Amino acid sequence: MPMFDDRVQAGKKLADKLIWLKDEEVVVLGVPRGGVVVASEVAKALGAPLDVVMAKKIGAPGEPEYALGAVGEDGEVLFNVKEAEYVGATREYLENKVREKRTEIKEKLEKLRGGAAKPQLKGKVVVIVDDGIATGNTIEAAAISVKKREPKRVVIAVPVAPEDAVERLTEAGLEVVCLETPTPFFAIGEFYADFGQVEDAEVKLILSESLASRTR
Repeated sequence: MPMFDDRVQAGKKLADKLIWLKDEEVVVLGVPRGGVVVASEVAKALGAPLDVVMAKKIGAPGEPEYALGAVGEDGEVLFNVKEAEYVGATREYLENKVREKRTEIKEKLEKLRGGAAKPQLKGKVVVIVDDGIATGNTIEAAAISVKKREPKRVVIAVPVAPEDAVERLTEAGLEVVCLETPTPFFAIGEFYADFGQVEDAEVKLILSESLASRTR
């Protein structure tokens, strides 16, 4: 049975768990695309500005959904070396994928932000939100890029994730708030009644509405 009706409900539940940040100077960053819907509810509850943070998964040769690592917004690269060796991913393949993902990230950010500037993160509490975690590679790459912008604190917040991924991120020194860690865990979408695809246009609208509400 699904744990969440949809991303909006999941975001409201997650916001309840983060309400202790209400008095902090917070910036909420959603991981496009589905994570931005969840992040929007968190930002509303905390009265915080909303923006995006990008990271792209690097898939295995012939199996794009099999994650070998991820590339962060500022070009940071995370690899699971053992997994890459296991599936026969060559150095040339990985280097090509890194270049490809860096280009995709740059183009996507420009499209989603529509020319708006990045928010200032220095000295702020930054909450990175996604609609769930599978391996943790993508959100870890996102967190590494955020830390370069000198925030006071970084919190990763998700509705659902496998327990081992949460443990790995915690062991990597990241603070994680996760509502549910079900077992077995096959895919994020199985825990949502409605896990429809989120389009770029919806993300742009959410971001523009958030910005407009902050500038009124």
